[in-house]
Formats: sequence, C-alpha cells, structure tokens
Amino acid sequence: MPKVLFIVGPAGCGKSTSSRLIAQRLGAAYIDKDTVATGFTEALLTLAGTDPQERDNNAYYQAHVMDLEYETILRIATDNLALGRDVVLDAPFGRYLGRVNYLREAAQRYGWSDDVQPVVVHVAVNGEAVRTRLIERGLERDAWKLAHWDEFWAKASNTDCAWEGAEHVGLDNTAEQPDVEAVIRALGLPGAHQ
Repeated sequence: MPKVLFIVGPAGCGKSTSSRLIAQRLGAAYIDKDTVATGFTEALLTLAGTDPQERDNNAYYQAHVMDLEYETILRIATDNLALGRDVVLDAPFGRYLGRVNYLREAAQRYGWSDDVQPVVVHVAVNGEAVRTRLIERGLERDAWKLAHWDEFWAKASNTDCAWEGAEHVGLDNTAEQPDVEAVIRALGLPGAHQ
C-alpha cells in the first residue's frame, strides 16, 4: 500500500531536513516544492513585473502561481504512487491546511487508487528556533517573514491541519536532528528501531 507523506510546518521548522531523512529511511520518492518550482515561479513573477523572490506578500504569486506549484508536485507524486512507490512531499501546504476535504479532493482529482495511504507529518519546533533557522539560511524569500516576524509567527504557529482521510503523526524537531524513528514507529512500519 503506497504512502504519500505530507511533511507540514512553518518555514524554518525543518521540513526539508525531516523530509529527506524520512524519504531516505523509507526508500521513498522525495519531492521538494522549491526544487520543482523555483525556476518557473521566479520566471513567472519576473514576467508579471513583480519581485521574483517575494511570495508571502505578492498578490500575483498568491492568485496565479501558488496553486500551479502545488498541482505540479501532486502530479509528480501521482506518477510515483502509480508505480507503487511511497512519496514524501516537502512543502508547507499552508493555504490548504484548513480545507477538511483537501486530501479527498486531491485523490479524486489525480486519480489515486483506493490503496494510497495519506500521512500528515506535523513538524514541531518553537518560534525562536524557527527565527534563528530563517536567519541562518539567509534566503531572500524569508526577508518578509523576518521583517514582519510577529505577524508571520502569529499566523504560522496557529495554523492547524484540518485534513480528514489521513493518519496524522507528530515529529519533534527541537533537537539537533528530527526524531524520524518516532514517525516510523508511529506508522507501525517494519524495521522501526526501538
């Protein structure tokens, strides 16, 4: 039964590190929205006459590009699921987390078979650690978040995932490395280390 794992949490929480480790541990396909979409997203934003680095406060990106990014990674996930491969999706999914039927709609839209098992992995870390990580990684797309930290963190820390039709597990990423083995154990997967 192929699994599609949605690794969710605010920017800087450690989604990418966690996603890579989980994908490696499971031997799953790893799909990173930034890797897949950054090139075409920056080109589209430039052509539209907007800042190619701005996402959070860019009306054009929000209205015309963001959905395309997510549709693209879900299509790539669908190709892998059809081959019977587990998939790990590294993307925040922030806009969509409040939509209760998001996973059911995705399964129907992309033709996922009934045996596909969605799993949502919630990466948890405190706000000061997130802020420090955003500063350390030094990406231009994080400039708005850091300049408007209170506004960003108030929204990011109060975004709950309402998705039904999935198993939900937590991943503590407050230590040096995320506790991937806890996720493997929670999912009851073979080879979990005790």
